[in-house]
Amino acid sequence: MDYGLIGSKLGHSYSPLLHKLFGGYEYELLPLAEHEAFSEFMRKKEFKAINVTIPYKKAVLEYVDDISEKAGRIGAANTVVNRGGRLFAYNTDFDGFLYMMRVSDYDVSGKNALILGTGGTSLTVFEALRSAGAAKIFRVSRSSGKDRITYKDAEKLYDTHIIVNTTPVGMYPDCDETPISLLHFPELEAVFDVVFNPLETRIVAEARSLGLIASNGLSMLTAQAKYASEIFMGKKIQEDMIENIYRKLYMDLVNIVLIGMPGCGKTTLGKRIAMVTGKKFTDIDSEIEKTAGKTIPDIFKEGGETLFRQYESRITKEVCLQSGQVIATGGGVVTQKENIPFLRQNGIVVYLKRDIKTLATGGKRPLSGDFTAVEKLYNERRALYEKAAHCSVCTDGMTLSDAVETVEDRIYEIFDNKRA
Repeated sequence: MDYGLIGSKLGHSYSPLLHKLFGGYEYELLPLAEHEAFSEFMRKKEFKAINVTIPYKKAVLEYVDDISEKAGRIGAANTVVNRGGRLFAYNTDFDGFLYMMRVSDYDVSGKNALILGTGGTSLTVFEALRSAGAAKIFRVSRSSGKDRITYKDAEKLYDTHIIVNTTPVGMYPDCDETPISLLHFPELEAVFDVVFNPLETRIVAEARSLGLIASNGLSMLTAQAKYASEIFMGKKIQEDMIENIYRKLYMDLVNIVLIGMPGCGKTTLGKRIAMVTGKKFTDIDSEIEKTAGKTIPDIFKEGGETLFRQYESRITKEVCLQSGQVIATGGGVVTQKENIPFLRQNGIVVYLKRDIKTLATGGKRPLSGDFTAVEKLYNERRALYEKAAHCSVCTDGMTLSDAVETVEDRIYEIFDNKRA
């Protein structure tokens, strides 16, 4: 291997794409589940340059010949370069985290911080916050120690201004979890999560619902890849490439989730958006029928709306764990409160609005057989659609091409607003 990433569990990583875009070289993933395998790999030194992730960011320092001042101060490294058989260790997560705060326009100087977790990344974040002028910084663990406090103790620090999650809690596929409730912290201003899959973890979603500054770890990942690539190649890369590549990666990954009344055109428009963007098209109702082995009308005949909603919630959760899709939902997906976080975790949710007189009725739509039924549903669901969506698009009088262009424009507006 010339260039790559080592760690215990790598799963699906965006690092190969990032390094290809920044440096133009091939970048491999090498999972090393056992410490013995990690030790053997480091002793052999059969690589040009690597990134290092959980759980080896601290352990890797035992195998290198030279440690940068920054990595030495932190006590962890995520970048190692082989120069003529001598290994040099660096920490680019440090600058990646500072970049994430910078683009979020958050100034931590004089502020009190909690860092959730005590691994190598938490050490990096501690030093980054300290260098940026944070007042008090606490690392939080499930057990207490000389350099850490417990979660129970952390919940009593009411004057906390910033929380940084460096644990894997909330990461794919266990996206339902959150490491701590934000309601304990009345003075909280910002939340940063180093997790980047899903795009919106539960703790980031909670922060945004409270009107706080919040960011996941995708911008940090992108920035540190740029800084690592500079070290790999021994040459500078323009700083504005970080945002350009971050934008491309985000737009490739984000789901475009269409919600709205039955018959409003979610499937037709969704297929066209998928064709234009190159994303996969997924229809929730079709996935329900595949899973159940029967049509939606038959599901209603067997167990009524209750059985259908059970199928819908389960399939919605499974589908929305994945990224890079255009998703057409059923008209009633918003009636189940638990579905909304799943729609949003990897997606931008677009409410398609149409004059109810133009909505299709009948067919596979057991709850909207005629106009009277449609009108009743619309009155019941309109507020739910508006609350669940990031934005809305009224397609009345639009051609299909105009509707696609309008949805794309709104997606970019939402992205820009999140970055503002």
